[in-house]
Amino acid sequence: MSRNQQPKRPRSPRNRGGSSYDGEQSQAQKGLFSSMGYLLMAMGVVGVALVARLVWLQVVDGPRIAEDARTQRTNVITLQAKRGTIYDRNGNVLATSVECRTLYANPKEVTDPQAVAKVLADNLGGTAQDYLSYLTQDTTFVYVRRKVDTSVADKIRTALAKAELTGLYQLPDMKRVYPYGAVAGQVLGLVGTDGEGLTGLELQYNDILSGKNGERVLETGVGGTPIAGGAYMEEPAQDGTDIVISLDIDIQEIAEKKVKEGVDTYSAETGFATVVDPKNGQILAMCSTPFLDPEDTAEVTPEQLTVRSVTDSYEPGSVMKVLTLAVGLENHSFNLDTSFTVPGKVQVGDDYVGDDDDRKETMAMTPREIMRRSSNVGAVLMGTAEGAQAFSEGIAKFGIGQTTGIDYPGEVAGLVTPLDSYTSASLGAMSFGQGVAIPGLQMVRAVSAVANKGVLTTPHFLIYKGTEEVQWPEGERACSEETADQVIDVMRTVVQEGTATKAAVEGYDIAAKTGTGEQASEEGGYKKDSYLASLVGFAPASDADVLVYVAFNGVSQLASDSAAPVFSAIMGESLLDMGVDPTA
Repeated sequence: MSRNQQPKRPRSPRNRGGSSYDGEQSQAQKGLFSSMGYLLMAMGVVGVALVARLVWLQVVDGPRIAEDARTQRTNVITLQAKRGTIYDRNGNVLATSVECRTLYANPKEVTDPQAVAKVLADNLGGTAQDYLSYLTQDTTFVYVRRKVDTSVADKIRTALAKAELTGLYQLPDMKRVYPYGAVAGQVLGLVGTDGEGLTGLELQYNDILSGKNGERVLETGVGGTPIAGGAYMEEPAQDGTDIVISLDIDIQEIAEKKVKEGVDTYSAETGFATVVDPKNGQILAMCSTPFLDPEDTAEVTPEQLTVRSVTDSYEPGSVMKVLTLAVGLENHSFNLDTSFTVPGKVQVGDDYVGDDDDRKETMAMTPREIMRRSSNVGAVLMGTAEGAQAFSEGIAKFGIGQTTGIDYPGEVAGLVTPLDSYTSASLGAMSFGQGVAIPGLQMVRAVSAVANKGVLTTPHFLIYKGTEEVQWPEGERACSEETADQVIDVMRTVVQEGTATKAAVEGYDIAAKTGTGEQASEEGGYKKDSYLASLVGFAPASDADVLVYVAFNGVSQLASDSAAPVFSAIMGESLLDMGVDPTA
């Protein structure tokens, strides 16, 4: 056999006849293969189940388990961000956040709850019993008191250390303080214990002011006690952004003082006032009774949390005649020399309307005389001369029945009858400020347009966000500059010779209009001897820097004897504060 040849392998014997041994061997092999198949299949099923469980644990349930383990073996403590400071237009701090302490306990470490409770009561007030429930809970973490002054917290720490009492801890915290106390409380609003804005500008600009809270994580033992040298992680808080608002705290303070005095003097249900720069819509002061003290929130009512000029609607009364006059002059329905024959009464719907002076005789009056006397009958005739469509479209141009866009929560649009729903009384009643209910801010915006040469502005508070100046767009034109000048001249007459003589400010050229609006009764009709007495005006008349709107609801006096003198006091102080030189 040569080297390259390989030996032949012996052949397996052929089963030509099919012996019994060969058959039994074949059956045994089949049974073995079948059993192995079942085993492999079962192992495959188990494997798939194990993989599925692994995926579930890692992807679906893993984060929950990890978080449970984390929270069971750690204490996670929120670190509050310092909320942004609110400044007035002159840089005065109105609201800011200062460091304080939050007290918390690990009841499992408190070996003498009664003694610890006594220390707390001695420094925080109340009785020891008030704190025992915190110190004896079946937990490893419980808040005891938040927003504790740093000086008080230091006294507590010293007293506990001296008595060798354990289980009470402190965290850095922030609380809101108000250097001017209750002044502008409603406008600024409230902040909750979690540092989030709840009302007012604190709510309106919460995203800017709030910043981002941080987090401190401490590894703890089985009993919840922090482990010395254990895992520790801290994500610092990110402070909020400061803002500058348009309020002048001095004007705000005088407005609140005079409105409160007016409520007391005239036995009003409520009083409110708004002061703005009519050239740009910046709000210099805004308030309504009852006032809110953000540092004393033990008993707060819903009425304290809003400003009525924004959130409540009233029938404005004769201040509406300013717009009736403007619409008529703008549409050339009449001019200042037009003579109206004005009877003692005129029918409006099913009722007859007269003037406040109970005039019986018919008189010839120009628009200036109608405004000087604040004649309801004359206003009805001016509105009739304009026609329903022109009147409806005209007051809409002044923003009546529309929100102003103010940056304050809760603004309402009011109730203004649309043209297609006018009745026989609608035009006549609205001409002198009845049959329409709007928030005072709408009248502020509308008359500001007259003072601003016919152009609307957006009433607003925010001036700066951090170092970035906020741009507020100029509004649309409500009337021509010529019409605005004519209306201003008539409003001067109202102060010099008409119903607003008590609104005068010595040395200044004032343009203003009174309003005494009846208010609807819940039983139907109007309340008897219960009015919204208001006055809106601006100065200097020809180039206004300040506009003031004052109103008292639920008074029996006419605006000429109630709102007018309060307007004068607020306007006089505002002009001095804004550095406006005398012009008259």
